[in-house]
Amino acid sequence: MPTGDASADGPAGAGTQVRGSSGPAGPLDPGPPFELGSPSPADGGPMERLARESGGLDVNSRYAYLLWCRDFADTSVVARAGGRLAGFITGYRRPAAPDTLFVWQVAVGPDFRRRGLASRMLGHLAESVRSQGVRFVEATVTPGNKASLHLFESFARANGADLTRDVLFSEHELGSGHEPEVLQRIGPLVRPIGEVDGPLARPAGLRGAEDGVRS
Repeated sequence: MPTGDASADGPAGAGTQVRGSSGPAGPLDPGPPFELGSPSPADGGPMERLARESGGLDVNSRYAYLLWCRDFADTSVVARAGGRLAGFITGYRRPAAPDTLFVWQVAVGPDFRRRGLASRMLGHLAESVRSQGVRFVEATVTPGNKASLHLFESFARANGADLTRDVLFSEHELGSGHEPEVLQRIGPLVRPIGEVDGPLARPAGLRGAEDGVRS
């Protein structure tokens, strides 16, 4: 995916794109319970609309979402609440590294933010693909996208996994003044996936090449 932006107000990016993730301040709204599961082609249209509503994502065509729901349903997840699509994550197993799940887009609807849904969907998806031999999760995030960085940091911490960072695509490769897309690689995942609770925190022992990334 282009993964780009996990925050509600950060810059758009062309990499793992996360929009509408919960922030660290303020109480969480309990709201209706979420139901998490694999998408079907019937979810393609609502996913395209949700991507537009989320703001900041590189919105794919409806046809692309329909194909994704058909061909990559087992590496994606949708969340529903009260009969509505509340959020989704699209991902795929890398053909050259089938033990790696690459997260393409993460979106949370405006009415369902600040409830930790992005973290819950990521944990649910990572656990569901463990039976396929997945031991690593990857995504790309632009340096200015603090909320997305916190999302993946918190996921790594909750699962006792290493998080490494390095530039995957540079500004030169992306063009048009785009920030670099920094690969977040988490793993190996060696135990049942834990849920991310509480404030988003930097995992102990975080290492990587982020200090060399231009913002």
